[in-house]
Amino acid sequence: MLQQKTLVLNRSWVPITLTTVRRAVILLAAGAARAVHPATYEAADWEGWIERGPQQGKSLRGVDFDLPVPEVIVLCRYNGFPNRKVAFTRRNVYRRDGFRCVYCGAKPPQAKLTIDHVVPRARGGANTWENCVTACVSCNSSKADLPLKVIGYELDQTPSAPRWPGGLDPAALRSRPVWDRFLGPTKKS
Repeated sequence: MLQQKTLVLNRSWVPITLTTVRRAVILLAAGAARAVHPATYEAADWEGWIERGPQQGKSLRGVDFDLPVPEVIVLCRYNGFPNRKVAFTRRNVYRRDGFRCVYCGAKPPQAKLTIDHVVPRARGGANTWENCVTACVSCNSSKADLPLKVIGYELDQTPSAPRWPGGLDPAALRSRPVWDRFLGPTKKS
């Protein structure tokens, strides 16, 4: 439970990152953050959260208290916006491409996804956002180290680095319904 995610808002109540429940509880105990009640938007310090936090749901048991697990915290002092680039990782390439093969459109299980280099590494292609795409095992095997023109594959869009606010994947942020009210409207593609 301590490794589950908590949404972090800056002092102006703008989402800036996700943290673990463990870190959220530490910030709450240190007085650096307040827990936000998901229904009332009430921001409570450590003692107030123990007394008035949500009565249903998961809680952490202490010697003489039950601490409701905070799903959202608001920082008391920090009002900035982290300027983080999205890390170039296999999982983030999958996220950018919607966990689907860019060549055939299939959405196989994640274990059956691979990273394909549009310009093959054997032909000088680099490990960059602009050269790596998600491909199913079948399409990646068929393409091998051939250029797209030779095999007849086309990309539906030019790959580029994602521009997720604060480096946060919007799909991950939308994974908890409680967080939706802090994220604003969803853009339709």
